[in-house]
Amino acid sequence: MTILITGAAGIVGTGLRRELAPDRLKLRLLDRQPISGLCDNEESVVGDIADRAALRRAMQGVRAVVHLAGCTTDADIEAQIDGNVRGAFNVFDAAREAGVERVVFASSHHVVGYYPRTRRIGTGVLLRPDSRYGLTKAFGEQAGAMYADKHGLRVLCIRIGYADDKPADRRRLSIWVSWRDLAQLVRIGLSHPQLRYAVVYGVSNNTRGFFDNEAAFRLGYRPMDDAEVHAAEVLATVPAEDPALVGTHAMGGWAANNEYVGAVERIHEW
Repeated sequence: MTILITGAAGIVGTGLRRELAPDRLKLRLLDRQPISGLCDNEESVVGDIADRAALRRAMQGVRAVVHLAGCTTDADIEAQIDGNVRGAFNVFDAAREAGVERVVFASSHHVVGYYPRTRRIGTGVLLRPDSRYGLTKAFGEQAGAMYADKHGLRVLCIRIGYADDKPADRRRLSIWVSWRDLAQLVRIGLSHPQLRYAVVYGVSNNTRGFFDNEAAFRLGYRPMDDAEVHAAEVLATVPAEDPALVGTHAMGGWAANNEYVGAVERIHEW
């Protein structure tokens, strides 16, 4: 089985490649720059998700796509549209054209980033994007839903919290996902027989978690890690957050701060 990974040279792509290596899947790695240090089950393909022809070529013979590429910062809206709107649409549409069976879409917790941290939310809540980035990631989720309904793709949207070796600050003790837990979710998206369309949170089993991940548990997700093992180090070394900033109270953190106007209390009004 050949899996196409878009944005494979990035942090998440690199971490997933390492975790998926024992599966011996054939990985086709698409990025705007060539990827070196390939394993014998990997091939590097240079291309951009903005290039429909390059995507069509990359999709040939592919059974599933793990879509990671796009704009990953809160850049201006033009960059967001290019990377996360047109780019996501291009990927889903190229998958449809090529007869690809499954797409695993890397969404973000920033699609619900303005929920206050005093809440615990599942995936069925109304979207509250905290940024241009979160707004356009929400488009990707909805594009996936349309392609699942209209064209029969099997789609898993993973609202990634913070994927890295360990959480970087106090907020990320609640949203961290280990590489092996994230890889477990990707495997579910690649193989679950009953999957049609689902949205899950890409978080580990964190003691301080904001998210009710029942949707993932129903698909068989059994996270193995908890950010709490890193809590003592984080609390001892990372300064406390500024309570005057809305991002200290909102799940989205830094992204919620950008361009926010008015009283912090407003995020509790709905």
